[in-house]
Amino acid sequence: MALNFSVASALPVLADNSDVLWGGQNGKDYVKNNSGLPAEENVSDPRLVASNIIRYILGFLGILAVIIILYAGFKWMLSGGSEEKVGEAKKMLVAGIIGLVIILCAFAIANFVIEQLYNATSGG
Repeated sequence: MALNFSVASALPVLADNSDVLWGGQNGKDYVKNNSGLPAEENVSDPRLVASNIIRYILGFLGILAVIIILYAGFKWMLSGGSEEKVGEAKKMLVAGIIGLVIILCAFAIANFVIEQLYNATSGG
């Protein structure tokens, strides 16, 4: 019973000092003000520049994967029933679909990580 009272009496102290112990808004403001990142909204933030570069690259790769899938479909349609050409087209189609799934997963993971890092460093 004495243990329960000692822990219960420490909880209000931890709640009052949560900004000091865990950072809170004061910690986020301190990091934001002392990180060397621009405070103005119109200045290019390096975090945003990096995230835009990653998104553009993944978007380009997604377009490339769709083009490969379309090319495989045309190759299959124009194969003329040749088993060899149909087999090549199937392999290319499967590879394009697998590549597209990987790119979409990479986009989702990168989007989540970038959003979490931005929220953690900007206090938003």
